[in-house]
Amino acid sequence: MPTSNSIAILGAGLLGRLLAYRLTQQGQSVVLYERDGPQAEHTAAYVAAAMLAPFAESAVSDRLVTQMGIASLMRWPAWLAELAQHTTTPVFFQQEGTVVVWHRQDKEEALRFCQRLDRAYFTEQGHDVRSLDLAQLTLLEPALVTRFMQGIYLPGEGQLDNRALLAALLEYLEKNHVPIHWHCAVDACDVVADMVIDCRGLGAKRDWNQKHRPTSLRGVRGEVIRIYAPDVYIQRPVRLLHPRYPLYIAPKPNHVYVIGATEIESEDVSEVSMRSALELLSATYSLHPGFGEARVLEMRAQCRPALADHLPKMTWDGTRCLSINGLYRHGYLIAPEMVEIAIDYLAHIQAGTLNSTWIAQHFWRQLIE
Repeated sequence: MPTSNSIAILGAGLLGRLLAYRLTQQGQSVVLYERDGPQAEHTAAYVAAAMLAPFAESAVSDRLVTQMGIASLMRWPAWLAELAQHTTTPVFFQQEGTVVVWHRQDKEEALRFCQRLDRAYFTEQGHDVRSLDLAQLTLLEPALVTRFMQGIYLPGEGQLDNRALLAALLEYLEKNHVPIHWHCAVDACDVVADMVIDCRGLGAKRDWNQKHRPTSLRGVRGEVIRIYAPDVYIQRPVRLLHPRYPLYIAPKPNHVYVIGATEIESEDVSEVSMRSALELLSATYSLHPGFGEARVLEMRAQCRPALADHLPKMTWDGTRCLSINGLYRHGYLIAPEMVEIAIDYLAHIQAGTLNSTWIAQHFWRQLIE
């Protein structure tokens, strides 16, 4: 059983593993409970493309997401460097910006995208949106000039290998003898610990909706395709603007590309639909003819936990349970900053200094209920 002053974490997806990793580094006694297995293959964290694109998100998301994304992007390099010192699993990380392109008939989409971008964030980080002509696009991504004459460059954005990260975090926890109960679906009332952090995502839907009405939690289905394309040489994430959905293509090591961007109001996690597969693959082929000979490695669908405003929330029940949910499709984008908020919150709880004044003064007070 957990020791005194222990922290039980419910859910060993991205957020759960990161929390366990950071808390263990601080000498806290941690135990994890996960209804899935060690590979986390049934979680949104496993299926995701792990794009770290706060500037592109400023065109479609709340400012809070962009701010947290920038803060998290600044944390990722140091965290991954620390993790590499204690594990043997390499985690691919890249921060070479994002290229945005569009077909000639979708020029209006490009104009709307540029208008919605919040350029203040670029300026604060010492960057600026760069319009690319044919020569500049050729320098950045020569493979794209077979189909495109212009584009936009968003410097400073990044991506990582989500599955390698999940494996590296697990390796760290196992090396530090953190107890993990796999295939164990539990509620906060089922575990013996001084504090409980519930980050089960949709697994906590029933409990969340009972406690936080009318702020109901729902699932948003996303579909992702992984392909092997050795004849295509795209070096950084590419976004293809489209009237119905913003397609992204993220190049991973060994000529693997992750393609996605569907958002469907459904909690169905069955196989990818034919329509989505046709749309995603045909849009990818329109990006570069070499994708026509690519091999489809897998098609996966998963649901992301979302609240009505598409912003995350953190709530404290006043006794021992801290709940974090609603990260939507921004998991990898904002997870590090969300973890630091939770750890700061826990420190004030443990010290007995948590009060309404602290919450009111906190930079991310909109997330705390």
